[in-house]
Amino acid sequence: MLVPLYEAVHDRLEVGPASSVLGLGCRSGLALLLAAGRGAQVAGQEPLDELRELARGRRLRVCAGSRPAAAVPRSAHSLVTVFEQLPGAADPGAVVAEAAGLTVPGGHVVLAVWGPPERCESAPVLDVARRLAGRTTARDPFELSVPGALEDLLAPAGLRPAGSGRVACPFAYPDLDSAVRGLLSTGLFEAAEEFSGATLVAKELEEALQPYLRPDGSVRMENVFRYLIAERPR
Repeated sequence: MLVPLYEAVHDRLEVGPASSVLGLGCRSGLALLLAAGRGAQVAGQEPLDELRELARGRRLRVCAGSRPAAAVPRSAHSLVTVFEQLPGAADPGAVVAEAAGLTVPGGHVVLAVWGPPERCESAPVLDVARRLAGRTTARDPFELSVPGALEDLLAPAGLRPAGSGRVACPFAYPDLDSAVRGLLSTGLFEAAEEFSGATLVAKELEEALQPYLRPDGSVRMENVFRYLIAERPR
């Protein structure tokens, strides 16, 4: 669903053979695979075992910890991407600081978040996660979508803004079951499943998705994502 976001960033930063790209929270590694297709050297970090194995199945170099490979210096990357880790992160500032520490001076960090909730048809669907999480530590996935929120994370990490953009990323699924499974795979519903149970969360998701059902049984929600480019000063 986020391929338009990945491609927009790769185009804007001219990712290619001269690029060394690290994906933080790279999930199954699709963004890295696209960067590798442009000739870039790529590595990833993904804490979840199942997603990490999927990425490795794509022949990508992905680790669980903060170092993608023991032989690679910590500041070896011209581009560090945080495409999916920030929405719902317990400590967004720590994520940005880690990304900055893995970037060469003069290199770039890209942060991505959901666009304004009024521009995202998935917003009321994602609200299921908040409602069913009870008093857990689940965070609002749109918390960093307010003006200036992302920018406020840069200076403490030693970064400076270097551009931004918005990209249309429609979420489209062939049927309702695929939509539920796809949304659950984002990780945004984990706290809700732990507090309220997976069965109830799936049921509430099905109900929330009803307005986006099409006559052929498919599901489509129009969404906007925002990315912020930051530079690590030389």
